[in-house]
Amino acid sequence: QQKIVLGRRITDDETLEIAKMIFAGKINTEVAAALHRLGVPTVGLTGFDGQLIRARRRRPQRVVDPETGREEIIDYGHVGDIESVNGQLLALLLEHGYVPVVCCLAADAQGNIFNINADTIAAELAANLDAEKLLLLTDVDGILLERDDPTTRLSRLTLAQLKELLASGRLAEGMLPKADAILSLLARGRTTVHIINGCRRNALLQEIFTDEGSGTMLIPT
Repeated sequence: QQKIVLGRRITDDETLEIAKMIFAGKINTEVAAALHRLGVPTVGLTGFDGQLIRARRRRPQRVVDPETGREEIIDYGHVGDIESVNGQLLALLLEHGYVPVVCCLAADAQGNIFNINADTIAAELAANLDAEKLLLLTDVDGILLERDDPTTRLSRLTLAQLKELLASGRLAEGMLPKADAILSLLARGRTTVHIINGCRRNALLQEIFTDEGSGTMLIPT
């Protein structure tokens, strides 16, 4: 059973092997194929293809258990943090009309492969492209103050409000990695982020084209 700490998965040797098979093999191929069936020219990539994403092993982190208040040092194993993005490769693909489908694996200069949070990769790619919008699809209707109560959905948040919410401890644990990635992205540019339910039909259309939206929109100011 995988261990998750503050929404982040610890990746041991066995889990990394599974991640390579599932993320780079099954999921990346299926997403690229689905887009291909819709007439979208795609290129399936890992972060280490063409050195698209350079990463380093995450250092052990000091964390506090929100329930017990106990502090401990967590070694996340084969989990990486992003050092750089190869914007030239991204630009080359996009200029030739290809949509990159990037799975959440990357490597360091020595070729060591790491599992990286998918939302973190999406945010870093968006920042590199100076994207107008980043759409994060999940299995809940955006940021909820109470996970099982859709009426507590927050339709709109600024960077400052997200920081306050994160400090309050009210965010669900699974939303914490998303919040960290969004904070970093909003602090660097003009990108607007939308968190929407990818399992709900027409959620994207409702989010973009209606005032009330379907998820949570996050803006720099």
